[in-house]
Amino acid sequence: MKQILNFLSIIIFCLGCVYIFAQNAIAKGESTVNNLENNFNGKKVLVAYLSWGGNTKSIAEKIQKQTGADMFRIETKVPYPTDYNETAYGVAKEQHEKGIKPELKDNGNVSGYDIIFVGTPAWWYTMAPAVMTFLENNDFKGKTIVPFITHGGGGGYNIAKEMGDFAKGSTVLKPIVIYENGNKDTENDIKVWLKELK
Repeated sequence: MKQILNFLSIIIFCLGCVYIFAQNAIAKGESTVNNLENNFNGKKVLVAYLSWGGNTKSIAEKIQKQTGADMFRIETKVPYPTDYNETAYGVAKEQHEKGIKPELKDNGNVSGYDIIFVGTPAWWYTMAPAVMTFLENNDFKGKTIVPFITHGGGGGYNIAKEMGDFAKGSTVLKPIVIYENGNKDTENDIKVWLKELK
């Protein structure tokens, strides 16, 4: 009988430790979210992005997860081809060379937001033309833009500056530039980047 009581005591102790550990983990998670929210000073935040192959979408979701922002996917009225070569070396190249800004299914509405994360793949040394359309078709005066850029090897180019040129009257913060859809360190890289935003 004594052995059974001892065994039960050990189980209860272990369960108590697990409970305390879980509560601490939850509190730590809440603290991280609160820190990020404090960094934005309670402002209304939107993550807007264009994603062809899923890379930019993946990063957008990671940013949304850490900020609790609303999400808006930028989509063209006429979808880009599903074939990479047709999109990259056909439609996207033509749009870049001819300065074509494609019509969107929905231009979105940034009027109710203070901070807008704008995500784009790097296409032909600049942002995707559909993102230019989004920036031109919205009023960003007095708002803060935070660029996030995915690329296949070329880097972020001057995309952050160009976003400011299209979004007149906005303040553009330091971008995060990520190769393809990131790696095992990307979530932490995003966390550090978000904390450094000012």
